[in-house]
Order: sequence, then C-alpha cells, then structure tokens
Amino acid sequence: MARMMRRLLLVLLLVLAGGAGYLFYSIGAPYAGFDKEAFVDIPTGTSTRGIARMLEDYGVIRSQWVFLAAWAVQARSTLQAGEYRFSTPASAMEVFRRIARGDIFYYELSVPEGSNQFDIAASLQQLGVMKAAEFLKVAGNPSLIHDLAPDAPSLEGFLFPAKYRVTRHTSPQQMGKEMTGRFRRAWKELGSPAAAVNRIVTLASLVEKETPVPADRPMVASVFENRLARNMTLDCDPTTIYAALLENRYRGTIYRSDLNSTHPYNTYKHAGLPPGPIANPGLAALQAALAPASTDYLYFVAKPGGSGKHTFSSSLEQHNVAVKAYRNGYKH
Repeated sequence: MARMMRRLLLVLLLVLAGGAGYLFYSIGAPYAGFDKEAFVDIPTGTSTRGIARMLEDYGVIRSQWVFLAAWAVQARSTLQAGEYRFSTPASAMEVFRRIARGDIFYYELSVPEGSNQFDIAASLQQLGVMKAAEFLKVAGNPSLIHDLAPDAPSLEGFLFPAKYRVTRHTSPQQMGKEMTGRFRRAWKELGSPAAAVNRIVTLASLVEKETPVPADRPMVASVFENRLARNMTLDCDPTTIYAALLENRYRGTIYRSDLNSTHPYNTYKHAGLPPGPIANPGLAALQAALAPASTDYLYFVAKPGGSGKHTFSSSLEQHNVAVKAYRNGYKH
C-alpha cells in the first residue's frame, strides 16, 4: 500500500513538473492567433489578470496562464495602460515586456516647415486619428496662444513644424496644445524676444513660404520690412493663396480673380502685413524675421534653374530685368 502511494505521488509530481515545464516553455514560444494584426486597448486600472484575458481574447497569447507565468517571473514590473498593436508572432514574455515598457502604438505625424493648418488637418485625417474639420475647429480658436500672442486670429503660425507621435486617442485639443507647446519652446530658444509675437510670426510665415534657401531668408525679410516702411503693398503670392484657402476657393493656381480679391490676407490689395500668419514657420524663418538683413532691396524674383535662390533688386527697373531673365530661363 505504501509502495502504491509513493508511485501515485511520483506520478503527480511528474505531471505537475511536466505542466510547469510546458507552461514555462510556452512563455518563450512565439504565438499569433490573429489574422493580420490585433489592437489591444488596455484601460487605466486594468488588473494583470484582466490584461491577460484581453490578450487571450485577441489571440495575442495562447492562454492567459502563460502571460501570468511571465508576470510571475517579472513580478517587479508595472504594466502600463494604452493601445498596443501586434502584427507578428511574439512570445508571452515579449508581449509582457512590451506592455511593461509602455511600448504603445502611435502614428508619426510629420509637419514640414511652411505647412498650414489645412495641410496638418488633412494629414491627421489621412492617418485616421481625427477628422480634418475637428482639428480645424481647434486651430481656429487662438485661446491656446493668447497669453503670448493676444493679437493672433488663430493658431496658424503657432503649430510648430516638427515630428509628433499621435495615437488613435489623441484629441484635437491635445494636438493643438502639444503643437503650440513646441512653439513656446522654440520661442524660448530664441531668447523670448521682447517683440510683437503675432507680427514676427506673420512676417516669418511669409518668409518661409517665399524661399526654402536659408541664406535668402534674411534678405527676403529685409525686402518685406523695407516695403512696409514705405507703405508699399507686399505683393506676396502665398498670401493670395492663403486668402483663397480661407474662403475655400483655391484651385491650385493663382487667377486674376485671386489677385483682385479684397480679402484682408491678400497683400496685393492691402498694404501692411496680413492679419496673421499664413503658415507655420520654422526656427530659421523666425530668426530671419527677428533679424532681417540690412539692405535697400524692394523686390525679389526666383532665379532660373529651379535652385530656389532669388535675385534681389533695389529698383523696379532692375527687378524687371531679373523677371525677364527668370521667364526666359523658365521657357527653356
């Protein structure tokens, strides 16, 4: 009888050992029970067992028990809430470590220098993060920047160009706050100059849209400042385009009707700067607006050849010659 009991105990131990061995083998074995990809959104406050059940339900792990075994091995780790994307087979231990790191799923939103609010809204909608109209509603309200730029008519110009990480839970308000926060840091990097912020950012946005060439930016800024000092119209094509965008009538090119528009942003019809920025300038354009070159130039036109560089002139006669050279080069 005693011998039989010993045998039964041995069998039980072997079964338990085998089960434990299989369990710990499963911790490191890759698994994928989903078709293409699985998104698991873990709410704040979810228990470890609740997370394990969610992962099993979505086919990320074979069984909740292998995840709990991984947790037992890594008991000091804290699991983090958020949305996680799984697209390839992974072991329970790999899954556990990802969630412990907070390796949540995000999209990367790239905002190049010179992008406007409409460009940004379209990019966000294309990513599937939010509707363009929702972001534009936030961008149209300047309250997020009013303490720094009380005259700003919107957030245009203050949505700083950079790369941003956004998730499917990022709200338009959060997006606006993060982007204007980046602007604040850039302004601080410039020394928080004692200047009319809306004026500087507006001038910088014109410079940004007129030239991609760093060396030309202080020169372009000087042309605008010289024309402003003489109460001349700026005749800046990008402002005409922006006026058309605001009225939802831009057709991809500038027409005579656009040049004749009496919209406040059309600098062919109104002297002075437009009411606010027409795009979101980068650091170099802001620096050019703060410190324009010292010149007597009143005109500029692109050089032929597509280099992006410009010819600057002090008189209309010189400018007409440069324009003719550009047109002849453009034809060829």
